[in-house]
Amino acid sequence: MVTLKQLDETIAGRAVPGTTAPLPDRRATARGMAWFATVVMVLDTVLILCAGMLAAVTRFGEPTTNIAGGWRGSNLSGVPYSAVVVMVAVVWIAVLAVRGGYSGRTFGSGADEYKLVLSGSVLTAGLIAIVCYLAKIELSRAFLGFAFPIGAVLLVAGRFSARKLLHRLRARDQLVHRVLLVGMPAGVAELLEVMRREPKMGFSVVGACLPRLSKDPGDEVADQGLPIYGYLDDVRSAVERSGADTVVVSALPGRSSRLLRRLSWSLEGLGVDLVVVPSLTDVAGPRIHHRPVAGLPLLHVEEPEFTGARRIVKNIFDRVGAGIITILATPVMLVIALAIKCDDGGPVLLRQTRVGVHGNEFTCFKFRSMVVDAEQRLAELRAANEHDGVLFKIRNDPRITRVGKVIRKLSLDEVPQLFNVLRGEMSLVGPRPPLPAEVDAYAEDVRRRLLVRPGITGLWQVSGRSNLSWDDSVRLDLYYVENWSLSADLVILAKTVGAVLSRNGAY
Repeated sequence: MVTLKQLDETIAGRAVPGTTAPLPDRRATARGMAWFATVVMVLDTVLILCAGMLAAVTRFGEPTTNIAGGWRGSNLSGVPYSAVVVMVAVVWIAVLAVRGGYSGRTFGSGADEYKLVLSGSVLTAGLIAIVCYLAKIELSRAFLGFAFPIGAVLLVAGRFSARKLLHRLRARDQLVHRVLLVGMPAGVAELLEVMRREPKMGFSVVGACLPRLSKDPGDEVADQGLPIYGYLDDVRSAVERSGADTVVVSALPGRSSRLLRRLSWSLEGLGVDLVVVPSLTDVAGPRIHHRPVAGLPLLHVEEPEFTGARRIVKNIFDRVGAGIITILATPVMLVIALAIKCDDGGPVLLRQTRVGVHGNEFTCFKFRSMVVDAEQRLAELRAANEHDGVLFKIRNDPRITRVGKVIRKLSLDEVPQLFNVLRGEMSLVGPRPPLPAEVDAYAEDVRRRLLVRPGITGLWQVSGRSNLSWDDSVRLDLYYVENWSLSADLVILAKTVGAVLSRNGAY
């Protein structure tokens, strides 16, 4: 327990944890992220040059072919395409830099980085096309048609690899921001839980400052082993004593706007980032619009979109994507079906009743990975359940067959759900399709999962699958429901490949 007396001693400097150890350099992380951004820029440049050279070789057989046309009638026939590739790379990198592609805040998490790379690539292609038209430079359209799609794909792959490197560095406590949390105890405790749960964010919490309350504050914070450095008017001192380089502010008491303004003034000159956490959580950027009115930074939040043109596009994407994948996966499905039949002679497919959009039930198809009487043996295994909430999961379930162990590890038992997508009952990406018994146990807010069609894969699939707690699964599904987009679906589909190959949480 943290008492007011102990907080007063902390303010006086007599009870501050860790003050005997030398504090880290506050600007070390900023310099490290600048170095990382330089590495990413070099990587992007190399990938763009490779894409350009490949396009030139594909179109002309060699990159030394000269371009045709000129500037206002002048002859540029002596300029080889190898030089054009270099100029395209310079423009491409410049566009990405101007759009914030090498800012330290861009790296690490979310789909925004990939969106920025793709939109920057489209903008670069448009700029070059306009310049060539106005200057009458006759660049080969086939060259441009090869260079930009290949370059965009390589850039996204490069950013994915760079992100994995950043995550590994952060796992070793490198390129991590030292964070001081400021706000009400409940808000600080919630932020602490999130930042500890998501180390890939790159935030290492070193302490907290809490408001002066009539009762002992901070018990729920101190119980998690977090040092408390003082009150709200001691933030500057706390930053200096903790070596923090980032101050994250959650809900503040009373006139919070006035407190926040004074807090920002007190931090001037320290070179510390100030981050404010809005009360509105789990809402992604595309639904939020900033509009200052009379000095107030108002946030306009759009309603989630469950109908309309975007939904129609998603339906088309699902049907076409499922059709293509089904054709490509047909040989694999035939091999799996034969293996299941030869294993125990039972049926190949498992037909289960699941709950879809708006609570409508449908028959979900899966390859049978358990013994034929698995449902009848469920009651005797209830006590061995290793999952919390309404889900039932056992890591070494005795009902799983020999073939079932293999196809579940690789998530191949889910492949027949492609037919559910073709029938319009499921989507390629969405929340996990629940059983009717699970839906009956849902709380009111959890039922929002049923506002969209369930998916073969989703945020839960790429975030740990069966290793997730029930609360984390619900949180991810609700986040998807509130913020779905086609670009986010593409990112999730790409991450699914890695999740399946890593077999993390698959059992």
